Amino acid sequence: MKIVIQIVLTVIIGVLGYYTYKSVYGPVEFNKVKEKRYQEVILKLKDIRDAEMAHREITGKFTGSFDSLVKFLDTAQYVVTQRRDTTFLDEEYKKTYNVDKYIEDVVIDTLGYTSVKDSLFKKTNRYKDMMYVPHTDNKKFELEAGFLQKDNNKIAVFEAKVNKSDILNDLDQDLVVQEKQTVAVDGVNGEYIKVGSMTEVNTSGNWPKNYGDND
Repeated sequence: MKIVIQIVLTVIIGVLGYYTYKSVYGPVEFNKVKEKRYQEVILKLKDIRDAEMAHREITGKFTGSFDSLVKFLDTAQYVVTQRRDTTFLDEEYKKTYNVDKYIEDVVIDTLGYTSVKDSLFKKTNRYKDMMYVPHTDNKKFELEAGFLQKDNNKIAVFEAKVNKSDILNDLDQDLVVQEKQTVAVDGVNGEYIKVGSMTEVNTSGNWPKNYGDND
């Protein structure tokens, strides 16, 4: 009986030790992995935002298709311009009043063109896989684009996002549920990590400053 009791006590101690470790060190390890993965996801979302902003600048709208966005980057070019001040004589005024009158103006000269993808991605091809969420089986970010009506104006909007469950699917699911309920100044609030919005004019990310610039 003593041997049986010792075995039972050993098992109980082992189980209690496991749950103690899980309750104390489990969240610590979870947060380490979470922080690293979030950083990688946010870098991708920043690339998507940069590409979308370039698309709007040149075409006047965002796109809800990664295929269209990649094709755009493959060919799109920025116009390189130079702005300079100038003055010229108002001939009509001189004819009418026989008095010289000079008008100040601004001239914008086109100097050439530069590749959008080279400007944004420094001659790398990482834009070609920016749609894939890190630490998933090639799952793509959800991407939408459209327009909002504001004061009789149609304003282009977009949103790219991924559910936290997809990023943390191999970790403790109880902690994942808690993470999706986060409401904190230094945390990523809500179920998704995202940039942009389909319900308001906003191209910011929903991550705090400790993850880098979110504007």
